Amino acid sequence: MKRLVFSVAILIISIAANAQIYQWKDENGKTILSDKPPIGKVRIERKTEPVSINEPSPQKTMAEREFDFRKRQKDLQDSEKKSKTEQDANAAREENCTTARRHLRVLESGERLAMRDDNGERYFMEDAQREQEIEKARQVIQSVCK
Repeated sequence: MKRLVFSVAILIISIAANAQIYQWKDENGKTILSDKPPIGKVRIERKTEPVSINEPSPQKTMAEREFDFRKRQKDLQDSEKKSKTEQDANAAREENCTTARRHLRVLESGERLAMRDDNGERYFMEDAQREQEIEKARQVIQSVCK
């Protein structure tokens, strides 16, 4: 019994798959869709053929679709990597800018600053040296903080 029902269902589906579909407008301008061609004087707008499952379709082959998929995946990964690199560079630039501004504020604060020389001995920065360091810090800020 199940085989009979299954066979009848397959037969009906195969008959419906081979049917042509016609679309036209009648005298009143009403669009009509039918599996039979129009009778009388009507303007046929479009005749469509159903796509058969067994016939090779004009679409891309499985290998071409796989190639396109892999290409899209690679492009997506490349764009993500590029955006990640740009974000990292922007974060590093912002951090360097913040550090340079903080250094300039310390230099301009007027407090006595202790430094270490090559021997590791501690000395205090003089005013002339402080002015040079302030000028260097301003140049760094100008170049880094754009």
